[in-house]
This record gives sequence, C-alpha cells and structure tokens, in this order.
Amino acid sequence: MKQKTSAPAKEVDRNSFSYRARKDFSRNWELYLIVLPVLVFYALFCYKPMYGALIAFKNYKPTLGFSGSEWVGFDNFIRFFSSPFFGRLMKNTLLLSFELLIFGFPAPIILALLINEVKNKHFKKGVQTLTYLPHFISIIVVAGMITDFSMTTGLFNDIIAFFGGERAPLLQDPSLYRPIYVASDIWQGVGWGSIIYLSALSGVDAQLYEAAELDGAGRFQKLWNVTLPGIMPTIITMLILRIGQMMSIGYEKTILLYNPSTYETADIISSYTYRVGLLEQSWSYSTAIGLFNSVINLILLLIANKLSRKLADTSLW
Repeated sequence: MKQKTSAPAKEVDRNSFSYRARKDFSRNWELYLIVLPVLVFYALFCYKPMYGALIAFKNYKPTLGFSGSEWVGFDNFIRFFSSPFFGRLMKNTLLLSFELLIFGFPAPIILALLINEVKNKHFKKGVQTLTYLPHFISIIVVAGMITDFSMTTGLFNDIIAFFGGERAPLLQDPSLYRPIYVASDIWQGVGWGSIIYLSALSGVDAQLYEAAELDGAGRFQKLWNVTLPGIMPTIITMLILRIGQMMSIGYEKTILLYNPSTYETADIISSYTYRVGLLEQSWSYSTAIGLFNSVINLILLLIANKLSRKLADTSLW
C-alpha cells in the first residue's frame, strides 16, 4: 500500500510587495491604527466631495437633484471668463497674493532668525508667546479690531494725527485696503509661522558654527553662510507650498473688511464666489469659479516644484 506524500510547501517570495507589506503591518500595526482616523477624515471631507465638482458642468437645481440637473458643459466657465468682473477679480487676487508672498513669507523667517540669536531664555520665551497669541484670535475679532482702529477716531488715525497727518476713514480708501490687509495678516501669522523655522534652526549642526568661529566669521557671516543654508530646504519647501496656494485667499477676512467703496481693490475670487454661491444661490456658477481657482493653484504648484528641482535641487516630489 503506497503512502501519500505531502505536497511541498509553497516557497514565499520575501522580496514581494505583499509579503513586505504584511510584515510591516504586523510589526507596526499600532502606527497604522493611529493614522487611520486621518485617512478617514481626508477620504470623507477631501476626496469624496470631489465628486460634487461635476456641478460646475451642470445647471444644478436642488429640486431636480444632482443627477437630474441639466448638463451644460463649459457654459459656467465661459460665463465667468466673459463676466465684466473677471479682469478685476483676477487682478485683485493676484496682486494681494503677490504682496502677501513678498512681505508675508519672509516675515516668519526673519522672526525665527532673530529669536534664534537671543541668548536670554526668558526673553526668548516671552517674545515667542507674544507673537504666537494673535494666531489664536478669531478672524471676526481681528476684523473688528482693524475696523475700529481704522475709523476716524481710531488708533491708526491717532498715530497719523500725532505726526501731523489728517484723520480719514482708512478702510474707505481703496488704495489703503491691501496694505492694511497684508500688515494685519503678517501680525496675526508671523509668530505661528516661525515655529517650523525655529524647529529647522534647532537641527543645524553646532559644529558648523564652531568651525565658522575658528575661521574668524562674525555673527552676520555665520548667519549668511551657516544658518540660512542649513534651513534653506525648509524655506524652499514652504515657498513651493505657499505658491501653490496663491489663489486661495480666504473669503472670511475679505467680506468682513471690504465695502462697496473698496470693491475696486478688495473684491477677490473667493469673496465673489461667496456672494454668487451663497447669497445669489448660483451653485453651478460658483462651483465652476472654485474649480477654476483650484486648477490655477495646481498649475502654479507644479511650475514652482519643477523650477525648484532644477534651480535648487529641492522639491516636494
């Protein structure tokens, strides 16, 4: 009587992706469990709503529903491009974004460099605390403060009058809207934005400073030749991300500060989208404007990343 021979065990390919994935999951399942809520959040609130972008290509009516609304193709985009407000909105958005980039982006870097040079720990912590605090103030409160300070009897006019100037309602002047917006944005975000640069500064090798001192380098020379090169990858990465958000200026602060007399310089794409979408209930039209805005941001991000990879050998991917 013949004995049955057992089939040889199937050899496991230890270099296969599935084997390595299972091995890594069994070893780090706690970390995967921690990241699961984040993935669920992005799936529900970032990726799932993308399906709703199809409204931009429809004449959406709540009574007909999403699938029952008429498909109109690119009509909503053409309507926006041919709108008399298109040129003004693009100009105001780009100018405000450019000023925020030119004046707002270097501010946290400069603050982080200055704080890093302070040797007194108590003074350093005090400065950090005072500069962080405005970030936690509600945008409504900040807008209210700006409005009160900009009134004829407000703080800004008191300062102007002290130096011999004339009092005037500053937020009624279209030429002053962008400087006030940019200055208040820097004040509110400079401390919070400096955190990441302070973290990068803590990673600069101390031996480089010692070597620079042995070579006779002064404080400014060490800053220019050691500190800035040490945090340059962080600066470039943050710059790429900032350029990718140039068209995404929030509407909240704008609608709280602007008025009909400053529409000429204050009205931007996001505030216009708010008005036509929520106030006029033009759902498809506002979605088309938002989708156009997102596409421009994506193009800017790709261009900035490519240029950074070529010029500085640093990129997001």
